[in-house]
Amino acid sequence: MLTALSIPIEPLEANRFEPYGWMLGKPVRTDGDAPAFVSPASDFWREHLFDTGTPGETEILWVVYRNRGAEISALELHRLTQQAIVPLTAPVVHIVATSLEDGEPDLNSLRAFEIPVGKGLCMRPNVWHATRVANTESTCLMLTRPSTTYDLVVHLKTGAPACESIIRTIDTRSLEFSAA
Repeated sequence: MLTALSIPIEPLEANRFEPYGWMLGKPVRTDGDAPAFVSPASDFWREHLFDTGTPGETEILWVVYRNRGAEISALELHRLTQQAIVPLTAPVVHIVATSLEDGEPDLNSLRAFEIPVGKGLCMRPNVWHATRVANTESTCLMLTRPSTTYDLVVHLKTGAPACESIIRTIDTRSLEFSAA
């Protein structure tokens, strides 16, 4: 049953996710400006140009998500970089919210998307987020910025203030996992 503090889990679709970033894993298009190649042996195409901000090093992380909790009481934000997540072993549920003018999470924009294996997403900078799994842990490929990773690791290990990321507590919301 949905309540005012419930978050329904939606399928990941490009138009639904657009306020927060870009869906990854769309079908190949050969009718646009992005490079694409289709053949009987293989297809490849540009899905997205990843932007880490300035200076622009990109880092590939391996992330294992295992939090099955339905309660969402904190959100994380990265100020400088886009961040991409691609589940490799199991789906994840990614919770997102845009920012208000003062930088705080816009809880009226809070949504949850199920990202299946074979799809992914790339969040814009300054998008608040959290990640959960429904049934089993999920290994994901993540694209981010090396300084953002380092900054967050130091903060989480030592409590030192983070410069590139923010973690905020929010009034607890609950994901509406299906009763499958």
